Amino acid sequence: MTTDAPAPAADGGVLGLTTPEVLARRAAGQSNDVADPTSRSVADIVRANVLTPFNLLLGSLLVVILAVREYRDALFGIVLVLNALIGIVQEVRSKRTLDRLALLNAPRATVVRDGAPVEVPTRELVLDDVIVLGPGDQITVDGTVLDTSGLEVDESLLTGEAEPVDKHPGDGVLSGSFVVAGSGRIRATAVGTDAYARQLAAEARRFSLVRSELRDGINRIIRVVGWLMLPTAVLLVTAQLAAEDDDLVDAVQGAVAGLVAMVPEGLVLLTSIAFAVGATRLARRKVLTQELAAIEGLARVDVICLDKTGTLTEGALVLATVEHLDGGRCDTAAVLAAMAAADEHPNPSLLAVRARYPDDPGWSRVDTVPFSSARKWAAAAFDGHGAWYLGAPDILLWRVASPGHASDRLRHHAERGRRVLLLALAPDGCLRGEELPGALEPVALVVLEEKVRDSAPDTIRYFGDQEVTVKIISGDNPVTVSAVARRVGVPDAERALDARALPEESEAMAEALENHAVFGRVTPQQKRAMVHALQRHGHTVAMTGDGVNDTLALKDADIGVAMGSGSQAARAVARFVLLDNDFAVFPSVVAEGRRVIANVERVANLFLTKTFYAVTLALAVGVGRLPFPFIPRHLTVISSLTIGIPGFFLALAPNARRARPGFLSRVLRFAVPAGLIAASATLVSYQVVRLRREVPLDEARTVAVITLFLVALWVLAILARPFNAVRAALVGSMAGAFVVILAVPALRAYFELPLPDPTGILTAAGVGAGACGILEIGWRLSGWIDGRRSGVRHPPPGSDHRRRGDGAGPPVP
Repeated sequence: MTTDAPAPAADGGVLGLTTPEVLARRAAGQSNDVADPTSRSVADIVRANVLTPFNLLLGSLLVVILAVREYRDALFGIVLVLNALIGIVQEVRSKRTLDRLALLNAPRATVVRDGAPVEVPTRELVLDDVIVLGPGDQITVDGTVLDTSGLEVDESLLTGEAEPVDKHPGDGVLSGSFVVAGSGRIRATAVGTDAYARQLAAEARRFSLVRSELRDGINRIIRVVGWLMLPTAVLLVTAQLAAEDDDLVDAVQGAVAGLVAMVPEGLVLLTSIAFAVGATRLARRKVLTQELAAIEGLARVDVICLDKTGTLTEGALVLATVEHLDGGRCDTAAVLAAMAAADEHPNPSLLAVRARYPDDPGWSRVDTVPFSSARKWAAAAFDGHGAWYLGAPDILLWRVASPGHASDRLRHHAERGRRVLLLALAPDGCLRGEELPGALEPVALVVLEEKVRDSAPDTIRYFGDQEVTVKIISGDNPVTVSAVARRVGVPDAERALDARALPEESEAMAEALENHAVFGRVTPQQKRAMVHALQRHGHTVAMTGDGVNDTLALKDADIGVAMGSGSQAARAVARFVLLDNDFAVFPSVVAEGRRVIANVERVANLFLTKTFYAVTLALAVGVGRLPFPFIPRHLTVISSLTIGIPGFFLALAPNARRARPGFLSRVLRFAVPAGLIAASATLVSYQVVRLRREVPLDEARTVAVITLFLVALWVLAILARPFNAVRAALVGSMAGAFVVILAVPALRAYFELPLPDPTGILTAAGVGAGACGILEIGWRLSGWIDGRRSGVRHPPPGSDHRRRGDGAGPPVP
């Protein structure tokens, strides 16, 4: 804070600040009221979804077609608006959900002001405030401990270390931690942006878009098309003006038709729809998607880094077993129940005992010594039932005459990462305050474990089946982390590595990460470095976490996943938030990502085929100075029936194929030859009919429309394979819809598709059938060649057949 801060109260701050002192600090900017964004602002979301290369290209063409008042040819503008709206609505909805979550979780604090305790929102805390702490209280400022009564603080959100830390007067406490036992008072020494948790989260909160190969590939195509559009536009307009019987409006219509067809506008829209539907499906499972493109990243994940606490475990201790050391002579259940009931501020260990033995036997307490982390034991004496001690075996066993058997059993449990307490009886039945008696009789070992989520083993097994490598990265003790990892089935969990021994050099760290699966004592900075090292080795990394200590790693991972109950900073930077804190939904999250990207790749073949036949047609027409064979409405019909409508259904179908790199190159290998064949067939039939001088231009265009529709429909049929009843019906209904358009006079008139004579129809059918045959032979031949190269028979692009090496799923039902 500033050096001229108001001085603490004369009493040292124990009695708290006065109202004037609070107002003075607030006026000086020394308060905890700092903007704490949960995600991107609405303005940023709108700007990101509106100002895109796609919208710029399509918007320019929309302005041109509206300027010449051919409004029926402006249907493609609907795609532009819908595409932007889908992204904006989904991201704003996610933002509002996060805002509501932050409001519900907004903490309050009890402070001493004007000599009396008062509860205020934590944002109203100021420098030097005296804050009263009790069990469960979250600490939202940095401070110094003034006085305590067995105060223990959990700093796992900051350090990842699950073991509570006992605090004494003069010790420091950090924002982001919370009280697990005892009580005390602290004085705020750093508030607002100066607090440790805020500083740690500040860098992580800078929003960045998730890396998307789909988005990058589509944007690359749009950039190339954009560079081609200006010279192509000049070429087309010049050609249309020079062509027979064309005026300016006709020239603009023809030019815009050619240019609009070059832009894969439906691909951008359908990609957004597929992502939005994926986000909606995830929302039903209580998974919040902050950015639509993050769903693609899920499909590419091959390494997932899991935190132990809150992910594999529920963050609470459970009593696993009570191991008798006295042959079962004592009623240990009654003793433990009485001791748990005797402590007014139980720590997590006693809470686990109370959960197992909730029925207080009602024994009359004579004396008690509450648990303290400094002593590491608690004690209670009961009238007629003796004096009992419960605590750390390494402390209490020093007072046991023959600790051999107990030591052996203690070592057995410690090697398995369990926490063990010793229950012992004082022979004389008396307590001596905070001093241990000279001798103790061991009665039982109370074995505690972190409660593993019931779904964790199945989740780990799923990742193994899907060839996703699991890394457990925790700030806790490596032995404990290893034990939990073994219980849930993590491969090589027994070879846990203490992160303090990790090399700092990136390549050496990456090598260690490749060779080990479980890491303990990991610092927040190391988590981030480990993510970077894995990424440099070519992995797509998902990271889960819930604490402030996880924010930097969550942000830098390809996919960050936060728990809904975690820190606000973690939720703000994560791509996904598990609102129910249930990691069991994550397999369905990954499966949804794979479905989306596999289907988007399938429909991308359709749209980019259109782009390449449009480019070929535009260049051929421009160079040959021919009237363009279509007006925008014609291409709207063809695109809707062979690409847009069927693409919508294909994009939402089940598909379990694992994503592979090289999306753009695979699509181009199919789309370029298919587009060239479609354009060539269209030009051949168009020119053959135009050579007959008596055929009007609009009838020749109908011939071109029929030819292109037949070829485009066959491309759809190839990409829809393997056929089932649904897909066959989809292709058949698109053919039927086209026949209806040609058969109904009103529709023919609207779309300007006058029927040609029988010769023209036969020309279109014959040329189209020949092109379809070439496509079929080429597809089968290319599949055979690929199979010879790789040793397997490859299915068509976008197909769902499982084949070794690409993670493809079973055929879509």
